[in-house]
Amino acid sequence: MVDGLVIVDKEPGWTSHDVVAKLRSVYGQKRVGHAGTLDPDATGVLLVGLGRVTRLMRFLQAGKKVYRSTIQFGVATNTLDAAGEVTGEVAMTFTRSDLEAALPQFVGDIKQIPPMVSAVKIDGKRLYASARAGEVVARPPRPVTVYKFLLEDFDDTKPGFPRATVLVECSSGTYIRSLAADLGEALGGLGHIATLRRVSSGSFGVEEAHAIDSVIAAPSDCLLSPLIAMRDLDQVEVDSATEELVSHGRRICINQEGKNINGPCAVVGSRGELLAVYEPKENEFVAAVVVSPGDGE
Repeated sequence: MVDGLVIVDKEPGWTSHDVVAKLRSVYGQKRVGHAGTLDPDATGVLLVGLGRVTRLMRFLQAGKKVYRSTIQFGVATNTLDAAGEVTGEVAMTFTRSDLEAALPQFVGDIKQIPPMVSAVKIDGKRLYASARAGEVVARPPRPVTVYKFLLEDFDDTKPGFPRATVLVECSSGTYIRSLAADLGEALGGLGHIATLRRVSSGSFGVEEAHAIDSVIAAPSDCLLSPLIAMRDLDQVEVDSATEELVSHGRRICINQEGKNINGPCAVVGSRGELLAVYEPKENEFVAAVVVSPGDGE
């Protein structure tokens, strides 16, 4: 069994499932999954776990995301992106200063209504499946956090239909297409995303991501260990006696050494291998996921 993480730089035209299917073939591994869907036209960081790392995907998915997007103002589509059918047009006139002044209202803890083309399940059915069937489903707003919403470039050379490039740092589950549409409305018109690139997921950025062709050419060179996959968590080394407890998923006490661990932590064995991920509960730590020892880093 192959255990590890591959940071893929997804190309346009590939679904996230396409990437998973390709890596299943490349690594000869059935247990493969990703940590956060990217739309077919979107590009950038897609974290793909293999083997035992698939059991750790929720910790990878929880990390902050950073996106770079080009927003087209003055045009609305039924999917809130460039792939959809145009549903409205309105000429808009505003300045760069107007746009910068509108951004702060979308920073912080906000609520979003998931787009009909999203993968959110309502009554057991994916919203995009309902949309394909021509259904419009009531969607309760979901809380998300936008940490940064920055304007990088503003292009108003086409009268009435300006474009802006923005950088968004946000919590998992934030819909950039919804931000674009809401921003367009706040400016008195319409908006959709023309391009979308995920720059990073947690601490994993595009600078260390691999194109699919590179993964195919040198799969072992693109594979990160389970311990590196959990590098965004606090890491705690344990002695051999505690290792035995961890291997059976028993509760343990952890010497935090001033770290003040209040979330999931990676428990590391004497050989430098990831043993498990534990979470604090009362005065002890309990097993969230126990990973059988591998070959370390």
